[in-house]
Amino acid sequence: MNKQTLYIILFLFLFSSIIIHAQEKKKIEIEYAGRLTIDEKNYPGAKILTRDESQQVHIMQGSINMWSDKAIYYSAENFIEAYGNVKLVQGDTINMTSKYIEYSGITQLAFASGSVVLKDPNSTILSDTLYFDRVKQQAFYKSGGTVVKDTSGTITSKMGRYYMEQKKYQFVDNVLLVNKDATINSNYFDFYSDTGYAYLFGPSTIVTTESKTYTEKGFYDTKNKTGYAVKKSEIHYNNRIIQGDSLYFDDSKKFASATNNIKITDTINHSIGKGHYAEVFKAKDSLFITKRALVITKQENDSIYMHADKIMMTGKPENRIVRAYYNAKIYKSDLSGKADSIHSNQQTGITQLINLNRLSSTDVFSTRRRPILWNVENQMTGDTIHLISNPKTEKLDSLLVFNNAFIISKDTISKTGFNQIFGITLTGLFNDENKLRKVNIVKNAESIFYTRNDKQELIGIDKARSGSISIIFADGDIEEYTRFNQIDGNLYPESQYPEKEKRLKGFDWREDERPLSIEDLFKDDEPFVLPTIKGLDDYIPQENFFDPELLERIKLAGKNFNDNKAGRNVPESQTKQGASQSK
Repeated sequence: MNKQTLYIILFLFLFSSIIIHAQEKKKIEIEYAGRLTIDEKNYPGAKILTRDESQQVHIMQGSINMWSDKAIYYSAENFIEAYGNVKLVQGDTINMTSKYIEYSGITQLAFASGSVVLKDPNSTILSDTLYFDRVKQQAFYKSGGTVVKDTSGTITSKMGRYYMEQKKYQFVDNVLLVNKDATINSNYFDFYSDTGYAYLFGPSTIVTTESKTYTEKGFYDTKNKTGYAVKKSEIHYNNRIIQGDSLYFDDSKKFASATNNIKITDTINHSIGKGHYAEVFKAKDSLFITKRALVITKQENDSIYMHADKIMMTGKPENRIVRAYYNAKIYKSDLSGKADSIHSNQQTGITQLINLNRLSSTDVFSTRRRPILWNVENQMTGDTIHLISNPKTEKLDSLLVFNNAFIISKDTISKTGFNQIFGITLTGLFNDENKLRKVNIVKNAESIFYTRNDKQELIGIDKARSGSISIIFADGDIEEYTRFNQIDGNLYPESQYPEKEKRLKGFDWREDERPLSIEDLFKDDEPFVLPTIKGLDDYIPQENFFDPELLERIKLAGKNFNDNKAGRNVPESQTKQGASQSK
């Protein structure tokens, strides 16, 4: 035995001796009994007290008063057994009723059984058996019980312990809280009766009229209907599932937020939102995502990815609008784009790539903020670009480019020349493979084409101006083009074509900006460091109600554990433990 263990045992012994000495001065007193009898054969050393027609047996010790129909009082052991309509009252704080109570005046430990009801100003405990320790001001049940707390609801569990001074409950195993606003299931559940705060540990669910939350470590305010969850957590909001390292919800406002590694799944529109911070307003059917925001939407047999500094989704599933703004980008296996802002309408099937026009048109950098779209080998830019899909089939149908429409593609043979078309407005049609098939450039059209024969030999460079141009593409190459209302045009041998004339005014090849993968959507982002989440403390298991201090009190109240009335309801495992520790 080391010194530390010896000091602990000596301390417990001295502490317990002081308690016993103080308590021995407080004998249980008989305040009233209708009849007193002695039965040494069946109850050696005991007084048998019974009630009369006027009132019950009344005994007391200090602030404790107890009433019953019958009581057996062992004065030498300062111990009493009470039967029938038993009521135990401690001052103005504790009121306990049951069919049977054992109480030791030395240990001040009570054991009650049979329809036990313990009330204090904050809550009510109901159980078939209950232990009440006056010294520690704690109550404990181990074979099922119920706690009723006004508006906070009704809580049931297999085991429960009440710390009266802290107004704290610890529930273990099959814990269930039910009130008019929520139903909570948990394995381990700490509850504060004065505040209505509940702390959940282990697999737990919180079901309310507005949401269903799963967590393995969480908190819920039963009065204000708010909560948060920090371990393996998710919130179900109608057609949305919200996941993240830390979740918060406020059912009174129909609001939820998520922080770090968030994922929000839309089960109706088959879309997923990701980022590191999100807010969901259920009543408005809106979602806001920021900090590396990404939305993934399933289209046909492919997925389209949208990334921006901030993404907002609003409206019912059949009429949902997506707004991505500041450095917005989209990526699909056969299509990608970039703009200051992207606006998509689920009902109309229109996706708009918009220039926010923060700078004047004379700014040399303004063109780099013009919306841009890539399809196969074609680069398209303009002040605004509209992509149009069939809302029912979600199949890409056409596109519109408004003002300063510019389409560029590399000459497939030379790799140094560029086919170019410029005009005021561009309309395009996609084929069944989502490749640009036909393009019309309308008003003030200009073009440069690298013209080749059937053997793909360069014939010359064609430059012209016309009212409009119609082009047919095949796998990104120009298969056929037609000019309408041509103003001028010439076909020059490459050797005679001036180098400075090979680019139309406003030419801006931006291939280095083109996203070629999902990872490329984030390559312009500033480095991001996840904030630290403090979260909740880990679960602290219940201490044994029959701890060494209580077992020492019980031991000192009698000769040993086998014939000590004060310890006869101590669980066997605790008895062996206490006996071992007392050696």
